[in-house]
Amino acid sequence: MTKIGILESLGSLTLYEHFGHLPTDLVKSDGTLENGKKAHEELDALIIPGGTQVESESLTPEAAEEIRLINDNDGLIFGMCAGFQLLGKQVNVGRNSPVPIIRKGLGLLDVSFEPLINTNRVEADIVDDSTIFTKGLKDTKVNGFHCHTYGKIESNDKNVIYSNIQRSNYKYKPERVLSGVANKKGNVLGTTLHGLLDNNISVVNNILEHLDAVDEYDDIQQRNKVLHDKVFKEIGVETNNIAPLNQSHPEVPPMIMLMGTGSESGKTFLASGIVGALREKGIHTYVIKVGPDIRDLSPSLYVNREKLHEYASIKISNIGFTPLEEVIEQVKGKGYDLVLVEGVMSAVTGLLNKKTPYSTAEIAYAGNIPVIMVSSVSKGGIETSAIDIQAHIDLLNKMDIQTKGVILNRTYDPEIVNEVSEFISKKSGISRDNIWSISKAKVENKGRVPEDYLQLENFTKGAMDVVKKDLPVEKFLELAQVPHFRGYLSYEEICDLYKN
Repeated sequence: MTKIGILESLGSLTLYEHFGHLPTDLVKSDGTLENGKKAHEELDALIIPGGTQVESESLTPEAAEEIRLINDNDGLIFGMCAGFQLLGKQVNVGRNSPVPIIRKGLGLLDVSFEPLINTNRVEADIVDDSTIFTKGLKDTKVNGFHCHTYGKIESNDKNVIYSNIQRSNYKYKPERVLSGVANKKGNVLGTTLHGLLDNNISVVNNILEHLDAVDEYDDIQQRNKVLHDKVFKEIGVETNNIAPLNQSHPEVPPMIMLMGTGSESGKTFLASGIVGALREKGIHTYVIKVGPDIRDLSPSLYVNREKLHEYASIKISNIGFTPLEEVIEQVKGKGYDLVLVEGVMSAVTGLLNKKTPYSTAEIAYAGNIPVIMVSSVSKGGIETSAIDIQAHIDLLNKMDIQTKGVILNRTYDPEIVNEVSEFISKKSGISRDNIWSISKAKVENKGRVPEDYLQLENFTKGAMDVVKKDLPVEKFLELAQVPHFRGYLSYEEICDLYKN
């Protein structure tokens, strides 16, 4: 019986993709399977998923030794994103640091990684078919998506895949970048092309043929389903936090949007905390991002142990994955009790761009999605935040967008919070009960935003702790409503509303 393992440790996004429904066995952080046996004694192949394992430094010496032994036995090893980084020589994780912050890998692949942000769907070219994974596929195009911060790859090994990207580091910059490297033997492949196995059955077939497991694929997929269901039950990784979901779910899940008054308002942090807190109550919440920066979804997907679906990114202009009207249709019947939409930057950033839709507010209007306004008070002070919030609400009202609640994030003085909350309630008409204050979280190595040095296990634990302390999360389900696509405002209509 063919056994294909998937390595899970702190920071791993184990179910972020299906990997062709190939994984049959979970490899724990100590390098053993659930039966207690060592991975190299049991497995025919090993998959190392993406996540923040490099930043989390969660690869144990025992697991590292098992990976080396699998390679020594000529077993197949497939590393995705962070898994690729672990197989390489080193990663510079200091994107916003004045000096490099180097994390060493296993060195099974002679590659190093430097910061380069890219998050979008891509088409890629297989340029080498001398590996087990790409046998007979030279000059074949494959497709998937990128979701990485350290995407500049320097290789002295066998370059196998190149992706054709349109944007990097938030700018339009079409280029061809290296995205897949193998060792000389061809049994180890690392790639940054998420979905390579899910979207390209020819690569899966090569793996199955090499393992002499083509006839076992139905059985492998059945065992993969059992593994998936078991992993999905736990909230986060290595928490032992098991919370059964409600048995019944609405056919059309209601939506609510976290909309910020600016960047770094705390939307991503709060979203992951809300998802986890609701999950503990049996409520299944899926988070969707406005725009292409799907890295912001990783914390919520880590907590919820879920796949990043095509509908997880709402397209604005020509960036992102899926148009809103299709997203609304595609989330139907998926077992969600609530869809939480995370806005991009400020609510109105991009509003006056002629390429409509180009802002969070336009998406909220088009889907008739109610809003929770989020503002960090740590920059200009809570008094300034209150005025900023009210100005945003006034504009949203003119756009026929309902603001149903306000979160004052990173507060510190309860008396001032009370005065500010009264001001917002009086000016906006929002119930005082729907204006919440979030105290400043204490999270080690949290990072200001997901592109910074981030450890998913600490980030999400801190988020859940503060949300459970300060937010009545059931309110989000109560305030949400079923979306209805009503089309986008024209550029001329937006300008009139903005100016008048």
